[in-house]
Amino acid sequence: MAADAAAHIRLARPSRDLRAAERFWVQGLGLDVQFRHEADGTPGDGSLLMVGWPGAAWHLELVHDPGAPVEPRPTVEDLLVLYLDGPVPDELLARLEQHGGTRVPAHNPYWDTWGVTVQDPDGYLLVLSTREWANT
Repeated sequence: MAADAAAHIRLARPSRDLRAAERFWVQGLGLDVQFRHEADGTPGDGSLLMVGWPGAAWHLELVHDPGAPVEPRPTVEDLLVLYLDGPVPDELLARLEQHGGTRVPAHNPYWDTWGVTVQDPDGYLLVLSTREWANT
């Protein structure tokens, strides 16, 4: 069977601290925990956290192996862009910052014109774009 437009996408990336990542993505952005795996059964000593919106065609898989951690190495062009089709709510930016995010200028000025860039606790960039997007 060939992949098509309905195929689910998983974006996986390493995390230094899954608790901090969860605060940012769940309490900050509003994603739901889809799945969690504890490395040794100890709550908070997780090795995998999957977050996303119910029904979305994508989710983030954040991984941390306590026995052999991988350091996140994001670049200025590693962006997760969410198209909001309207202004970025001030309350959302405040929540992201309260939960470990840092508002940063975009490397590409296009994103400063069309949105707001927030760095997550692992250094990855989330762009909240005021634009809309359709693949039609």
